This record gives sequence, C-alpha cells and structure tokens, in this order.
Amino acid sequence: MARQPYTPLTEASDEAYQQHMLMHVSRTFALTIPQLPDGLRGAVTSAYLLCRIADTIEDEPAVSPEDTFRYLERFSAAVAGRADPAALGREVAARLSERTLAAERDLVANMDRVIRTTARLGAEQRAAIGRCIDLMCYGMHHFQQTASLNGLPRSSDLDSYCYYVAGVVGEMLTELFCSHSRLDGERRAALRELAASFGQGLQMTNILKDMWEDRSRGACWLPQELFARHGVELARLEPAAADARFAAGLRELIGLAHAHLRNAIAFTLLIPRREAGIRRFCLWAIGLAALTLRRIERNPLFRSGAEVKVSHAAVALTRLTTTLAVRNDRMLMRLFDWTARDLPLAAPAEVRRHSRAATIAAQRPAAARDFGAEVVSASLASAPYPSDGSSAQ
Repeated sequence: MARQPYTPLTEASDEAYQQHMLMHVSRTFALTIPQLPDGLRGAVTSAYLLCRIADTIEDEPAVSPEDTFRYLERFSAAVAGRADPAALGREVAARLSERTLAAERDLVANMDRVIRTTARLGAEQRAAIGRCIDLMCYGMHHFQQTASLNGLPRSSDLDSYCYYVAGVVGEMLTELFCSHSRLDGERRAALRELAASFGQGLQMTNILKDMWEDRSRGACWLPQELFARHGVELARLEPAAADARFAAGLRELIGLAHAHLRNAIAFTLLIPRREAGIRRFCLWAIGLAALTLRRIERNPLFRSGAEVKVSHAAVALTRLTTTLAVRNDRMLMRLFDWTARDLPLAAPAEVRRHSRAATIAAQRPAAARDFGAEVVSASLASAPYPSDGSSAQ
C-alpha cells in the first residue's frame, strides 16, 4: 500500500486524528491494526503512535544527544501524566530538521492529542503502554549513542537492542491482548514467555533487510563476534565487498530470526480461535517477515532493501491465506512451514538463551529509571547474561 501524500488534519477528534496519522506514518500497521477488535484497536493505535514519537525524537540529528535524552525523559513523564505534553510537543517540533517527514513533525507537535487518548484507556492498558515507552526511551537512546559501523560487539548486544526496540512492544501487546480477552493465568504465562521472542523475530528481519540503509546513516546492528568468526570485519564492510564469508554470517542470523518467528507462530496459536482479529494482526506480520527472510536467504549479497522487498502480490496472498485459515491451527502451521521452507534454523536452546538475555538486560534500567541517566547507563553496561552452564557471551 503506497503511503498517501500528507495533509494535516486539524478539525477532528483526537481519535480521528490518530487514525489519520496512522495512515501516514506506517504502511504495515495501517493494514494490521484495523484487524483488531473494538476496545483494542484504539489502544494499539495510541501505543504505536507513542512509539513512533519516541523514535522520531531519537532519530533527529539536529538535536544533541544530551537534549535528546532530556526530551525522551520528559516524553516518558508526559505519557505517565507527570509533564505537559503540549509544551513539549511545540518545543521538540520547533527543533526538528528537514530530514523529519512532515507527518512525523505533525505527530510530534500534537503528541498531546495521542497522550490524551491514551489517558482515556483502562488502567491495565495504560500501565502496559507506559512501561513500554519507559523502556524503549532509555534503551533505544543508549544503543543509538554507541552506534557505529563497527557493529555491536556481541550477539547478546543484538538481543538487547532488539528487546528495547521491539521486544518491549511484544510484551506490551501481550498485556493488551490478555486484558482484552481475559485469558486464564496459564495461557497468559505462556504468551509472556514468548512475547519478547516474537518482537525479536520481526526486528531481526528488519535489521537484515535494512542493513545497508542503516550503514549509510552510520549505524550497524550486526554482531561483530559472529562475523569475525567468518573473517568479516564489519567496519570495512561495503555492499560491493560482501562475499561468501559475509553470506555465511548472514545465514546464521537468518536461522536465528527464523527460530524467533517460529516462537511468534507458537505465540499466535495460544491466542483463542475466537479472537480472529488479533490472530490476523499477528499472522500478517509474521508471514511477511518469513517471506522477507526467504528473499534475503536467496540473495544474501543484495545491495539495498528494495532488492529483497516482498511484492504486493505476496502481501495480498499472505493476507488471503492467513485469513482463510485463521481459526485452523494445523493449517496455519502448514502455511508457515511452506513459507519458511529451506530457511536455516537455529537450535531452540540458542533462541531461549538469547531471549532470556534480552529480557534480563532490560529489567535493570526499568528498575533504575527514576535515578537518572547515569544509573540507567551503568545498569545497561553491567546487566548480567544468563548461561546454559557456560558463558553466554
């Protein structure tokens, strides 16, 4: 679905404003969020737009890292009702450069409208969204400040990065789904166990697809330790220089992303069949991610994300087939297996280890966030990683 030219919407309710903005800042979520049932659709829309505001603030190159962190602190406080969102929106919007899209600038300037809508949600929904924004703002800023063409030092750092930008979203969605559907304790526990892995599978797919575009902006989210084993120095990597050694390292990451997507399917099948809208919301994202991994695996030396982009026909087919099979668990598994055929697959224990590492790495700053940036940064640097009887480095 092509993104429509942006036209500001002023005379409308806050809810109508949110729907308008969703169509202009996200292709994927503009398709998937409308599948959700009433009572959940508005909450997820608010949550997505709040995450998009945080991301826009973090990505602005014209604002110093120190000011960016202060803005993110104030934004998190505004979402929690402890700061004035209207004043913050005006201040930040005035400092955004031409690099920021017009729709994103409008969204930042009118963050108070999204926050007002969020404030009208139930207590459980507000708590889930607030936790997500807190963790995302602190963790995302830490990783952006250390971003370079050298890549991330360890595979566990990649897990932690994925957690802050996507795993926390998976956990938030889980709480929103559970609150809406009133699921029993056992099913809630099972969903929570898989939530971060669900987010990581989608995020790793995006990282692999967009790696050359990220490098053009001075960032690389690939793990040094993994590619060093294959004799690849990420700092010197260029599209024209990628070779069989790089393709071998990429294949390892494809296998890990594939394993996380299998957790995502398991997550989706835990959602009651009666919740067809929630299932479609998840299935469309998972299906497109699996198709993207297949395109990357078949063309590992691609030079831009456009070369591995899923076609419109494949998007339409994914929507059709998953919709037809939405209540048939066996058929959904067969569809996923067919879509992900021939993809490498990481060992399940490896995925569990990575998922636990990411979760623990995020718990420290969540507990420390009221003590200031220094404590948050220190806890990020020292967060322990669990092991399966050996080092998890």
